[in-house]
Amino acid sequence: MKDTKSISIGISDFKKLIESNFYFADKSLLIRELLDAKAAVTLIPRPRRFGKTLNLSMLRYFFEKDPSLRQAQGERGPSQSNRGPSNRHLFNGLAIEQHSNCMAHQGKYPVIWLTFKDIKTSSWELCYRGVQEVVTSEFSRHRYLLTSDALDPLQKRNFAAILDNNADEMLYRRALLNLSEYLAQHHQKHALILLDEYDTPIHAAFIHNYYDRAIEFFRDFLGAGLKDNSNLEFSVVTGILRVAKESIFSGINNLRVCSLTDERYADKFGFLEHEVITMLDYFWLKNSINDVRKWFDGYQSGLHKVYNPWSIINLVDQNGKMQPYWVNTSDNLLIHNLARDNAERIEDELKILMDGGVITKQIDEGIIYQNVSYDMDAFWNFLLFNGYLTFENYRTGEMGSFAELKIPNVEVASLYRTMVLGWFRAKKIKQDYQKMLASLADGNTAKFKRVFELFTGEVLSVFDTSEKEPEKFYHILTLGMFSALMETHEVRSNRESGIGRYDVMILPKDHSRFGIIIEFKNATGRETLLTAAKKALEQIADKKYETELRNRGLTKIIKLGISFKGKESFVLVGS
Repeated sequence: MKDTKSISIGISDFKKLIESNFYFADKSLLIRELLDAKAAVTLIPRPRRFGKTLNLSMLRYFFEKDPSLRQAQGERGPSQSNRGPSNRHLFNGLAIEQHSNCMAHQGKYPVIWLTFKDIKTSSWELCYRGVQEVVTSEFSRHRYLLTSDALDPLQKRNFAAILDNNADEMLYRRALLNLSEYLAQHHQKHALILLDEYDTPIHAAFIHNYYDRAIEFFRDFLGAGLKDNSNLEFSVVTGILRVAKESIFSGINNLRVCSLTDERYADKFGFLEHEVITMLDYFWLKNSINDVRKWFDGYQSGLHKVYNPWSIINLVDQNGKMQPYWVNTSDNLLIHNLARDNAERIEDELKILMDGGVITKQIDEGIIYQNVSYDMDAFWNFLLFNGYLTFENYRTGEMGSFAELKIPNVEVASLYRTMVLGWFRAKKIKQDYQKMLASLADGNTAKFKRVFELFTGEVLSVFDTSEKEPEKFYHILTLGMFSALMETHEVRSNRESGIGRYDVMILPKDHSRFGIIIEFKNATGRETLLTAAKKALEQIADKKYETELRNRGLTKIIKLGISFKGKESFVLVGS
């Protein structure tokens, strides 16, 4: 009988995960890779919820000097009977245990561990207070240094000032440097610095307009601790983005960046296929693997394909229910606003992505936040490294690095649908989309016609459809709406069927239901909406667009010619 493990939701403390017998996908060989790399400072950017905090927590418990040994080098601490247990047992049975040269490093170093993942404040004052609390908490964890003979009186006064929350800002800017110095002096061993989600406060600063102030602080804070620090053994820093070197990592010449496009550590963040299959098998969900692939696979990490771990964990917890998990875990306001504000510039490429296609872009790993709002290359890279797109065919040449970008899976595709509809909700649209779509899927074309025409007539402005090719606007709108049917239907766009290329086709997975063909026409000049809609239906017939539906065995087919002029639309149902 196998040992029964539980699935953990939101537990990122490695020790708690192991000791509470939660299921763990073994990523412990990350330790060996880091030791072999011998990099002074390693920055590993990954999308949110891809295991960064848990992995860094694992590193902390592996490398940190065992509490039972803290009395070494003259520490005046608790009695032997009150000392904490060693963390060696946490790695029993893990892959790293098979590497004795790595295990020789277990429990040998003083460690500084800071996580900024919860600092998402609306002002610099609140952000700075959050940083103070994080730093003070870590100093408190090393409170024994106050009684160490290795520290001089000035060092102890500065340490106490941090603990008492009455230190000036300069002491906080030098906190990493100072604490690593104190630890090295006391333990006679260089310190490790582990920084989790370093860019979360910077992301919040950009949204809430205190970016320059945050950059100024963190440039000094990180620079002091990581640049030419003679007390540093090595450091690992995680975040979502690599904030451009000139913005925050200025002067840190010993920085090694291992992003999504890098092969180093590529299989240590995100679940590999065999890890997902093993987990599904353990929890009696292996038969759902094909749907799981469609919903949550598709991310490229170096040369590996990986699944979103947060989605897989929640999927197991919900007994295999296929629904968005990751895209609903945080505020996507910035992504929505950036896309909305650049709608006219991205509509062509957004249509390609929502239709399952790829767009070729230059890849720049150094994100300059100020450029994301107006530089489209920066915008697409921002989506890529935040996990809203993935890449394939990454290559580097004389002109730079390039890759094809695409939406990775069904879960993320649902975000784009919500985003497109969000543009309209921002105009206070309150139409019942689900009811409209259900009526179409059920063959109630009269109801669909009534609601669709009302929708365009009441809430769309002339500006929305005034471009040279207004068909694009309606195309994106309908793709956004119809992708809500993707659990029961396949939504296709601009594909060949018969002797032409239709605008939109909706294919039901249940072939007893209605297949739908939609063609758009813009009524130009004095042409009426009815005339344009008739032309759309004639094109469906002349080009034999229903061929694909017939070939798939569908016998119930709805043909819709949709015409528009400005904000007015007209739906004509064909026979």
